[in-house]
Parts: sequence; C-alpha cells; structure tokens
Amino acid sequence: MATENAADDSAKLQILKDALYEEIRQHGSETRLFTQKDLLDLNIIPNNNVMLLVKVVQGLCNDKLLVGTTNHHAGLAWRWRSREEAKKYLSLPNDETMMVYSIIDEAGADGIWNRTIKNKLNMHESVVKNCIKYLESKGYITAMKNVEHPNKKMYIKASLRPSERATGGPWFTEGELDTAFIQELEGIVFEYIKTKSAYRGSQPQPASAPKRGAIVGELRGTKRAAADITNDDSTAAPSSRNSKSFRTVFLPMPAGYKHYPTVAEIAKFIHDTGITNNTTLGEADIQQLVDVLHYDGLIEPVRVNRRKGYRVTRAMRQDTVPFHKRQKDREAGIGLDQPLVVGAEPLSNALTEAPCGRCPVFDLCEEGGPVSPSNCVYFTKWLDLEDVATAAAPVASLPP
Repeated sequence: MATENAADDSAKLQILKDALYEEIRQHGSETRLFTQKDLLDLNIIPNNNVMLLVKVVQGLCNDKLLVGTTNHHAGLAWRWRSREEAKKYLSLPNDETMMVYSIIDEAGADGIWNRTIKNKLNMHESVVKNCIKYLESKGYITAMKNVEHPNKKMYIKASLRPSERATGGPWFTEGELDTAFIQELEGIVFEYIKTKSAYRGSQPQPASAPKRGAIVGELRGTKRAAADITNDDSTAAPSSRNSKSFRTVFLPMPAGYKHYPTVAEIAKFIHDTGITNNTTLGEADIQQLVDVLHYDGLIEPVRVNRRKGYRVTRAMRQDTVPFHKRQKDREAGIGLDQPLVVGAEPLSNALTEAPCGRCPVFDLCEEGGPVSPSNCVYFTKWLDLEDVATAAAPVASLPP
C-alpha cells in the first residue's frame, strides 16, 4: 500500500514538474529569472503550497531543466534550460566535467579562457584539460579566437556564435583587422555622401598669366629690359580675353537644402548594392565609418530640423572622378604615380607650410634659449641649407 502511494505521489509530482516547466517557458526567455513569488503566481502549485513548490523545483533542478542563481534584488531565483541542453548535462560522465561545461555555458557568446576555468573551479590543470578534451570530442564546446585576447585559449559552446566583442565585428577577418575592407568601404561611403550632398557644375578655368618680363608673340620667352615693360594689357594672352575654358567641379548645395544623406540611408545603400558580400553591416557599423570620415575632416554633420545628415567638406576641391573608378584604374596600372586618397588635399597656408606653424618645441624657441631661430634644424632642412652648412663647417685638423 505504501509503495502504491509513493508511486502515486511520484506521478503527481511529475505532472506538476511538467506543467510548471512549460508554464515557465511560456512566460519568459532563458535569461529571465523567476523568484519564488513568480513561480507561485503561475498558479500551477495547488493552494500555493510552498513545500510542494520546493519539491517540484528541486526535481526540475535534478533534471537540469532549472538553474538556480542568486538575484541581487530578489535573492534566490531560477532560470529555465532547454530539454536538449539538459540531456547534454545528464550525459556527462562526472561532476568535474559537468562543472567545466556549466562555466563555459555561463560565459555565453564571449567565451572563456581555460585558465579562468581552472581558477574559478580550483581544479588541477590536468583535470580541466581532460574535461575540455571530452567536451570537445562530444561536440559540446569548441575553441575560439578573441580579438581582445589573441594569445589566450578561449572556449565557447559549440551551439553559440561568438559575439562581436570577441570577433571584432565585421571589421575583423579570422581575428585580424581587415584594413583593406575598411578603406574600401570608407571610400564608398565618402563617394555616396559626396554625390548626395553636392552637385556637378562648371567653373571658368583660370587663364595662365604670362611670365613677367616675357614678350608674348613671336619672341615668346625672350626677356625684356625693365624699361620696356609697361603697365598696359598688351602682354595678356588674346585667348584669355575672348574665350574661357570651363572645368567640371562639385558645388555645395544651396542654403535650405534638407536632403543630406543620413546614416540610415547610407546603410540601406550599402545593403542594396551588396558590395559587402556575406558581411552584414548595421547602422551602428556604418556610423563608425561615418565617424572616422568626420574625425578626418572629410565630412561634416548637418542638422536640418530633427534630421541629421552629412555633407562633404570643401566640395569644390573634391575629385570629380569617382573613387571606385580611380581604384579600377590603379588595378589596371593607370595612375600608380598618384596616391589613392579619399577627399581633397589637406588645408594649408604659409603658416602650416613653414616650420614654425607645426614646430613641436615652439614654446621653447627664443634667442639664448635651448632652441632659437639661429640654430633651428627645421629651418635648415626646410630651406635646403644642410649642404651649405656642412660645406661651411670648419674641418678639424689632425694632430701631428
């Protein structure tokens, strides 16, 4: 009679376990934590019997379907685990292997270092190695590379895909930064912004002025005396008066233009063209490329009402030949003497060209100080006086 009652209680307990487990799954993902109150509120346990709840939860924990954890706000809590994953835990040969697998499971998509496993579990290194070897042979875990820790042996559950933090996102290929891919995308994004934030127009080509003191005509290139040079316009080239040549340039959009490209539009363009092949780029990834172009001074943000777009800087200085066309020409061996750069040449003036405008010791420069204009090595190099200074230096005579 007692045996029948025990079997009957076991069957009822199993029914409650199945019902509670299915209800938990319906009310949250695997990451949600359920407290004791949450489990009672599911109305599966009759009369909110706490002792019965403890037996049901303990049975689910023994079946590896529930995982107990500590919640800082609510104390003890549980999260559910899939039946397929629970079968893997139950198939493990010993507690040590189960603990190793559990800690790798908890690490999630970021993975975990094998030495961290050893230190957390306080196990001998050989035991950890044997457990990892067994789990790898069963296909439960796999080794992975982490760009943040390239020299560390990392492990992750085989069913998980490494996180972008571990792989470096779309900018890394097999753990290495793909600089060629990044530079090509930067050029494409810049070209798109350039064509959407400026328009093609024509500008008169400045006529080349004749050299001062030279005769224009049959005696071109012959120097005249200073007395023969007049202030009239007779030395101007006839073609500069009658005709003008034009060149195609990019012109900035007029004031009030509201359709500067946004990051969302750039991301859609990249996706629609399919130029990234199997690499999926989100708006956050495109924002990183746009930020780099902004920090390099090639583009600038423009806010119109609540819309934030981007436009190219110094539109009239931009190359009218598309970036991808110049890239193809270089692949064909054309224009190899010219650097393949994105954007216009950097701004410069007389101050930035002279050594003083970019001198690293400008604040120390004064006569009588450690650095002075009279002994400035930067000026000597800039004025090509190094050879003169060397020739003028006294030669020490050898002792007799």
